[in-house]
Amino acid sequence: MAGRGLATPHSGMRQLTTAVPVLLGPCLAALGPFCQLASAATVVSIGDGDTISVLERGQTLKVRLACIDAPETTQRPFGLASRNHLRSLLPLGSTVSLRVKALDRYGRSVAEVFSRGSINLAMVQLGQAFVYRPYLGRCDRGAYLAAERQAQSQRLGVWAVPGGITRPWDFRHGGAGQRRFATQPAPLTPIRTVASPPALLPSGGAYTCTQIGSFARAQELLRQGHSDLDRNGDGVACESLR
Repeated sequence: MAGRGLATPHSGMRQLTTAVPVLLGPCLAALGPFCQLASAATVVSIGDGDTISVLERGQTLKVRLACIDAPETTQRPFGLASRNHLRSLLPLGSTVSLRVKALDRYGRSVAEVFSRGSINLAMVQLGQAFVYRPYLGRCDRGAYLAAERQAQSQRLGVWAVPGGITRPWDFRHGGAGQRRFATQPAPLTPIRTVASPPALLPSGGAYTCTQIGSFARAQELLRQGHSDLDRNGDGVACESLR
């Protein structure tokens, strides 16, 4: 049962009718090349909050939404809520355009999906997915980080708990009962695994990056609510420890 004043995973549903028209309007000229669209495709299924299947030129393609990572469906109830939000944005039979960035090792097209605007970006702004920083260079970094900050400030979806829920990439590698920031996914580019040593809280003071000494541990503390570790508000703690 949710505690007093604690938002639920469906936080932001009331804002859906006002937020979505803004996100799903015509592509802004400021996004430049990020709005160059590919050929049309038809949505035939929704796998989870960041995976869909489309029919394009007579072929069924599985598409992984680029630059975001949605909760796993087993991260109840957030994963199912994320999938339901994506279904509401992309009803079966709707027409979309794909801007393909790459193919992952599973043969999926990694793409930005557009339907009157970027669906990937909409999922982040609605709090239904996290920005996937290792691969963010393939999208408009500024727009995605700003969308995530907005969702976090409004405690929408995955941000209903302080610092956000366990990140999907942690959940996949650490299991339901563990929080481990280290192993990044393998789809496109392998990322070095980083161990998370324990951190001590200075007597009478706050955590400092110097005392933590570990970039991975700093991200874990940020998720626990130690927002002072994120000096520039970009969602990354103690960048000096990278």
